[in-house]
Amino acid sequence: MRASENILGIDVTALDYQGIIYEIDQVIKNNDKANVIAVNPEKFIAMEKNAELKELISKATFKIPDGIGVILASKLKGGQIRSRVTGVDLFVEILKLADRNNYKVYLYGGKPEVVSRTKEVIERDYRGVQVVGYSDGYQNDQESLIEEINESGAQIMFVALGSPKQELWIKENMGRLNVNIYQGVGGSFDVLSGNVQRAPEVFRKTGTEWFYRLATQPSRFRRQMALPKFLFKVLFKSK
Repeated sequence: MRASENILGIDVTALDYQGIIYEIDQVIKNNDKANVIAVNPEKFIAMEKNAELKELISKATFKIPDGIGVILASKLKGGQIRSRVTGVDLFVEILKLADRNNYKVYLYGGKPEVVSRTKEVIERDYRGVQVVGYSDGYQNDQESLIEEINESGAQIMFVALGSPKQELWIKENMGRLNVNIYQGVGGSFDVLSGNVQRAPEVFRKTGTEWFYRLATQPSRFRRQMALPKFLFKVLFKSK
């Protein structure tokens, strides 16, 4: 059983990057299937009103603690999760794994120019990765897309459709696809392609990336209110 810690009914993965990458590699080598979902306070709050989202997250193989709020919640409960595993950084770590092992990768989602540029960057920086196909997020013929992915022989698939659309797409299609690893990566294609800049490293290392985003995008204020609501619920339930 993979290491996990229950927070508000969700078994959050309690592995660091190295541990998760090891597990992902084993899934591929054993020709099994697994999916990755990033969880944060906003998703925990959204789950209260969306039973489908809660079921979706609960059944994910890896529920990574992508958010400082999840780390704080673990500390409040006396748990063992001490570091974030962000979606974009795990995306990069999986690319490094694919680079070492010549794994086949398929990219789905984003704007046409963004996913195309992402492919170019991967092939430039991770020469061992086999990008066997890519498609933007504006595909109407899903049957053809499924057929194309299966014919590509992809072992790893990154889906950038935004959350929870990307996770729902993965849930609906995992049974029809031959891919081993599925990760919903949100805006990671934008980051890797250079279309969007991440917060400076000092904010990422201190877990205050949320503050940087809030300062540069004040419109996110209402979304950030999920953090105190989430921590209150953790405290209340733990007593």
